[in-house]
Amino acid sequence: MYTSSYYVSTQVLGTLNIKWDPQVFQTNSQKIKQDWSDHALWWEQKQQWLLKPSWTLDKCGIHADARLCLTPQHKPLQLVMPSSIVLRMRVCFSSPVFRTIMGICKLLNIRRPEELSLLWPVEEKKKKKDKDVGEEVYDITCAPLPSTGTIPKLANGMPAFFAETPETEVVYKILAVSQPAPAPETIAKLYRTTNIMEKAHINSRWLDSSRSLLQQGVKENDKLILRFKYYTFHDIIPQADVVRLTQLYEQSRWAILLEEIECTEEEMMVFAALQYHIGKVSLTEQSVASCPAMEDLDSALQCLEVKMEGESSADDMLETMTAPELHDYLKIFRPKRLTLKGYKQYWFTFKDTTISYYKSKEESSKEPIQQMNLKGCEVAPDVSVAGQKFCIRLLIPGPEGMNEVYLRCEHYVCSGQFRPNESITWQ
Repeated sequence: MYTSSYYVSTQVLGTLNIKWDPQVFQTNSQKIKQDWSDHALWWEQKQQWLLKPSWTLDKCGIHADARLCLTPQHKPLQLVMPSSIVLRMRVCFSSPVFRTIMGICKLLNIRRPEELSLLWPVEEKKKKKDKDVGEEVYDITCAPLPSTGTIPKLANGMPAFFAETPETEVVYKILAVSQPAPAPETIAKLYRTTNIMEKAHINSRWLDSSRSLLQQGVKENDKLILRFKYYTFHDIIPQADVVRLTQLYEQSRWAILLEEIECTEEEMMVFAALQYHIGKVSLTEQSVASCPAMEDLDSALQCLEVKMEGESSADDMLETMTAPELHDYLKIFRPKRLTLKGYKQYWFTFKDTTISYYKSKEESSKEPIQQMNLKGCEVAPDVSVAGQKFCIRLLIPGPEGMNEVYLRCEHYVCSGQFRPNESITWQ
């Protein structure tokens, strides 16, 4: 377990072997005059910490053949957050895992640590690794150890330690702000469970909350995953739980993207709608102020206020409002009998209740190839995330009955703009 170390014999009930950690034992007298209050004895044979200094070795049950190791109680550990950000920080290896999580949450300003727990990562041989992209690790081992029973001091809405330097402040902002979604190619390379057995194996990787890290085989600089384990959330305050809410949202998002949890298509659509609004809130104040949709919303609120006051200028304000417009490249297909034609790509524009498509984006200022009126039209999504299929099925009323049209999106971002949440009928 420990390499390049040696033994020192001392006369305690016979000859007792004490194993010194090579990182803490120095022959230089100046190095010995350091703070040893964080060090404790680790009993290797019994896998047990000796944390009661008032007890004698005889009372602890230690005999002459015992092997003890003098080592720090707090050691560096790589912690993978729910947002996939890796932090390198000092954690307690001698306390039960539950108390270790309390110290982690106190340092990161996360309330309700009983909701979280630690688990082992997936074995390296099962991962789909991208050798070209290195994993960035944020080192905060210089953070002071949190003391028990004290409330962490805040500065500018964050713990005082993170406000000391620009580097640590950036780390806290990364934890407190939702990160943009990675490219679909990056998500496809990540490891995901393929069967029920692998999904059930996830629960076997949780650490025992009543035992210490060292008792469960965790070594210095090992990598562990911090996750929300118990989905019973209490006392959520957005102003005080910025990091907690962000990490909870990130864990839910990655669980859906990597198909770690079972959910219906409707539940995924509801979450996608929440994700869209969270992304809008994360924008800067300047970009939000310059957004045309926000200007239309302000105009609508002003119009509503005028109408409630009974003024006559409400109709004039309604006329000046612009209808929202969506446009992108889509592929269209009209199923017919004995046809061999497939999807063909055009530039589509959706405004009010009509869809128009053109040969290219440059020709969108000219007359459209066709304009489809969606009044009385039935719209239904035809989506398969696993198969990368994003289609919209339209049943448009015509003189000869309902005409069936399929619109196909090339990626999920485009489908999120055009796809309805459920089957609807335009009136």
